[in-house]
Amino acid sequence: MPYDRIKDREETEAERLDRQLLELLNEVRVAVPGVQVLFAFLLTVPFSSQWDKTTDLQQDVYFATLLLTAAATALLLAPSAIHRLLFERGEKDFVVAAAHRSMLAGLTTLALAVSGAVFLVSDVLFNVTAAAVAAGCTFGFTVALWYVVPLKRRLRLQRQGHE
Repeated sequence: MPYDRIKDREETEAERLDRQLLELLNEVRVAVPGVQVLFAFLLTVPFSSQWDKTTDLQQDVYFATLLLTAAATALLLAPSAIHRLLFERGEKDFVVAAAHRSMLAGLTTLALAVSGAVFLVSDVLFNVTAAAVAAGCTFGFTVALWYVVPLKRRLRLQRQGHE
């Protein structure tokens, strides 16, 4: 049986919260560079010499993707801000729960933003149909990896009585 199942650990509630917060903040450190690179790319797009050739659809997708990336940035950085503002206030259980929700929302928003960026680039390179297929496949693949696979495993474990 894996070592990290709650019932297999001998840790206090405080130790569990410390571990969960550390794990969550480490996960944030992995996700943030990706959203930063996407945001930086998007911030340069309207200033390129080809911007005046974009269609209304491309501009709409660009703007939606820019806003999604800004939201993903805020959501993925929120755990650090929440932790900092509530540091040593005896609110670690709230910090862990709020950071967990923020991280999940940030990843979902990031998946949408990445798919929007794929749509935008694919539409410029090919056509709207190819862009829709590429963005849909990107989003589906991301959702499968980030949500379907772990949630399927989680449900299987619950049915087996491990949670």
